[in-house]
Amino acid sequence: MFDFHRLAIKEIITVSFTLFAIIDMLGSAPVLISLKAKMGGHIKSGQATLASGALMIAFLFFGEQFLGLLGLDVKSFAVAGSIVIFILGLEMVLGIEFFQADKSGKVGGSVVPIAFPLIAGSGTLTTIMSLKANFYDGNILIGILVNLIIIFLVLRSLKWIEKALGPNGLMVVRKFFGVILLAIAVKIFGTNIQNFGK
Repeated sequence: MFDFHRLAIKEIITVSFTLFAIIDMLGSAPVLISLKAKMGGHIKSGQATLASGALMIAFLFFGEQFLGLLGLDVKSFAVAGSIVIFILGLEMVLGIEFFQADKSGKVGGSVVPIAFPLIAGSGTLTTIMSLKANFYDGNILIGILVNLIIIFLVLRSLKWIEKALGPNGLMVVRKFFGVILLAIAVKIFGTNIQNFGK
C-alpha cells in the first residue's frame, strides 16, 4: 500500500539527484546526438521515455522478488551496487572507461539502445535496488517520475543542448555528477556493509 505519511521531500530530492547523476542524460548527450544522426536525425522521445520508465518501475517493485529467486537480499545487492556506482563515478571524474560499451554501431531504434541500456541500463537498475535499502519505495517512484520528465525534455532538446554547453560544458557537468556519485556510493556502502552477510 502507498503510505503518504512516508513521503519526504528530502528523500525525493536525494533519490532524484542520485538517479539524475547515474542516468547522466547531459553527459550522454554526445552519444545521443551521435545515435540521432544514425537514426536519420530523429529519436522517438516519448517511446524511449516510456520504455526506460517501465523498466525502472518494474525493477523497483519486482526486483526484490527477482533477487529472492537468486537467494540474495536487498542489503547485499546494495553493497554490490554501491561498488558499481563508485566505479561509474570514477569513470565520470577520471575519464577512464571501465565498462566497455557496445561499439558494433548497430542501432535498433529508440528502445534499444537508447531506453536500454543507455538510460535504464545496469547502473540505473542497480542504483534503484541499492536505494530500496535506504529509502521508501514511494519516494523512489517519485524520483523516477521526475527523472522521466528530464529524460523526455533532454531527448527533445538535444540540438539546443549541443549548442548551449559545447564539449567543455558537457565535460564539466559529467565530472561534477561523478563526484556526487562517489559520495553517494560511499554512503550506501557504509550504511549496508554493517548488515552484510547477516
